[in-house]
Amino acid sequence: MARVALVTGGTRGIGAAISRALAGAGYQVAASYVGNAGAAWSFHDQTGIQVFQWDVANFEACAAGVREVEAALGPIDILVNNAGIVRDATLHRMTRQQWNAVIRTDLDSLFNMCRPVIEGMRARKFGRIINISSINGQKGQVGQTNYAAAKAAELGFTRALALESARSGITVNAICPGYINTEMLAAVPADIMQSAILPRIPVGRLGEPEEIARAVLFLAADEAGFITGSTLSINGGQHMS
Repeated sequence: MARVALVTGGTRGIGAAISRALAGAGYQVAASYVGNAGAAWSFHDQTGIQVFQWDVANFEACAAGVREVEAALGPIDILVNNAGIVRDATLHRMTRQQWNAVIRTDLDSLFNMCRPVIEGMRARKFGRIINISSINGQKGQVGQTNYAAAKAAELGFTRALALESARSGITVNAICPGYINTEMLAAVPADIMQSAILPRIPVGRLGEPEEIARAVLFLAADEAGFITGSTLSINGGQHMS
């Protein structure tokens, strides 16, 4: 029977590419979304991938969402924590609401999603957890103390859970994308893109969502069982660590 993969924020951008790649590789895929129902159901109509709505910042909603996915598809074998938001502002202008929104969605969501699936993975002696962090969690970024803090903390969470889970056949890894060609970057003015963003990327271009998806496929495979606690940087050489 095909393994079941759940991708949070899985109907748009990088998440949509991950969902498509996993489905194309034969996994049964569930993609979660929170707000844009029109985009989510359009994605479902185009791909046949089942979509489910809940807020990853809410623990009870995540637990209920996991139960709904497992009732529809079966126990979750692969969890891709991709959902995230930005609420950018320099710290001296940042509001408590901007801070809390990013920490709850980008960091608390890892606990909210992993906690409902980890016991089942341990019982079945198999699991793949892949956390989508960011280059800005590795190097920091002006105007993103909230986002950088959350994404850096994802890396510590990844390593600790990897150590806890290794003997149970569960791997936990992180991917740190750089600048990826998604809707968010499409809104950046062309002159800023050419003068301020592309010159910082040694390969001279943006990454594509499918390049992140291929890395997820690699880490999700049964054959990737000796890779855990690792961080894979996919940023065109912009940051090396």
